[in-house]
Amino acid sequence: MAHGSGPAAAPSGQPLDHVARIQAEWARERPDLDVSPQGVIGRLHRLAAHLTEELAAVFDDFELSAGEFDVLAALRRAGTPFERSPSELAETTMITSGGLSKRLDRLESAGLVERRILEGDRRQRVVALTATGRSVIDRAIEAHLENEHRLLSVLSAEERAAIEALLARWMRVADDAPPRTAPG
Repeated sequence: MAHGSGPAAAPSGQPLDHVARIQAEWARERPDLDVSPQGVIGRLHRLAAHLTEELAAVFDDFELSAGEFDVLAALRRAGTPFERSPSELAETTMITSGGLSKRLDRLESAGLVERRILEGDRRQRVVALTATGRSVIDRAIEAHLENEHRLLSVLSAEERAAIEALLARWMRVADDAPPRTAPG
């Protein structure tokens, strides 16, 4: 085998994907390393980048960024009267207050949300969907879910359920883990 090339196929006979080629190169160059985590993490990373592009294409159809879609969706999920306080929005969307402010400015300029004082408590402000905003998010969520179904259509129902269960378990552990501190 020439230096720099790896096996052309996995033991299953399937061609090697990008991650498997990297693992094969490491196995050749550093057989003392266990590169098995790359099989999961590398593929998740590559798949996340692919999915992000595919999801963004639908958001683009509605002239929304992923973060703006997230804000509109959080307001729509709130139910009538489709409003939340800025702190609830930040928590629900996991967007920093600075990032949320920029998104709200853009959404307000587009006529999709309005910021106003909460009825009955002049000290509280809320962000609410406008009628136009509700129409946009209702159409966008339908297109988004259709896209997600399309993206998952290569998997059987059983495969999707297994992946979902494994990812949910991993997320519970990750959510409970203390933040990693930088070495030093």
